[in-house]
Amino acid sequence: MSGPSTGATDAPPAIGAHAHGGGINGATFREGATVDHAANGFNPSETLRDFDWGTTSTRPDGRTLREWEVVARDQEIEVAPGVTFPGWTFNGRVPGPTLRCREGDRLRIRFVNASAHPHTMHFHGIHPAQMDGIPMVGRGTIAPGEDFVYEFDAEPFGLHLYHCHVGPLAEHIARGMYGTFIIDPARSRPKADEMVMVQHGWNTTFDGQGNQLYAVNGIPFHYMNEPIRVKRGELVRIYLVNVLEYDPINSFHVHGNFFDYYPTGTRLEPSEYTDTIVQGQGQRGICELRFPHPGRYMFHAHKTEFADLGWMGFFEVVD
Repeated sequence: MSGPSTGATDAPPAIGAHAHGGGINGATFREGATVDHAANGFNPSETLRDFDWGTTSTRPDGRTLREWEVVARDQEIEVAPGVTFPGWTFNGRVPGPTLRCREGDRLRIRFVNASAHPHTMHFHGIHPAQMDGIPMVGRGTIAPGEDFVYEFDAEPFGLHLYHCHVGPLAEHIARGMYGTFIIDPARSRPKADEMVMVQHGWNTTFDGQGNQLYAVNGIPFHYMNEPIRVKRGELVRIYLVNVLEYDPINSFHVHGNFFDYYPTGTRLEPSEYTDTIVQGQGQRGICELRFPHPGRYMFHAHKTEFADLGWMGFFEVVD
């Protein structure tokens, strides 16, 4: 299997230096250094609050039919300055689009495989076996050039995810085949500044032993360079998902504040009030908080190696 291509001969050593604690001051991520978002085809500052509600129509029974088209594409992604990675994507971005609907909607997702590799879309939630998006069940694997329509009811409400389920599964996840799937409850949650954070890593050496970079929403250190602006006193709702491959756990910690945590988002009452939460792969939850004071507040994985290698950012709280 080929490794990542680089734009400079010293890029691979810089990645290696990070693995030994180079952190944000390392050669690859000079202070303020970033990647070419236009060439990548996505910008984490834009995808953060980008919810895809699909197109809707009304069925004869009065229910809402919600439809999307999702395309699997192979795509080179600049994951660090001068370092490109041969990614596999949904709709040309990592993570894939945030699909959002309401409890009880009928969902129809046309999946088109424009990749050179076999893929599926496996949704977490409740649905018939033939819509599970796994090999050997129903339609099974979708070959390159083929398409399939997944159709099922939106249940249960909560924060879910979707991902490719073709083996080797670790490779398909590590290359970027995942996204967020939100089902809003019939009883709406309070109005808030909503955003999605998907935790993951980049294994640039393809050795299957671990990641050299860690990120939220695609690009390491992105929200250090472009802090997330929120208003003082406004309710902030974070849909937090962990899809990290090759490491057993991940975590989320916010400075100077605490948040209410709703595991999987399937209940309307929080389970705890904390400043740090731990998630295994596939776990997710909703964090709600308000910032009482203006200023810049860091958030990061509370595993220092992950933070040093890209999983950190800032909230910029303004009046």
